[in-house]
Amino acid sequence: MSEFVPNISDAIKDLGIDGGFKIIDGKIAKWYSEKEQPSEEQIQAKLAELQADYDTKKYQRDRAVAYPSIADQLDKIYHSGIDAWKKDIKAVKDKFPKP
Repeated sequence: MSEFVPNISDAIKDLGIDGGFKIIDGKIAKWYSEKEQPSEEQIQAKLAELQADYDTKKYQRDRAVAYPSIADQLDKIYHSGIDAWKKDIKAVKDKFPKP
């Protein structure tokens, strides 16, 4: 899985502008929106914010891959009970703790 790298389009959209611009080679080539074009500083700050948000949620992505499927979890509950299921889930949470 490749790592997330936010781009200028992600930043502009997260600033509340959905459409009305054209990006070429990572730069604003045309601005069509009636909303004011964000400054380079605003875009860079938003890019840093998006990347930081992504980075802080790594544990969530790791857990999602490590958890058994829902079908397997339900099967575990049916055959072994809630306490056994909780033990399995806790093992994943312990392996990938919240920061």
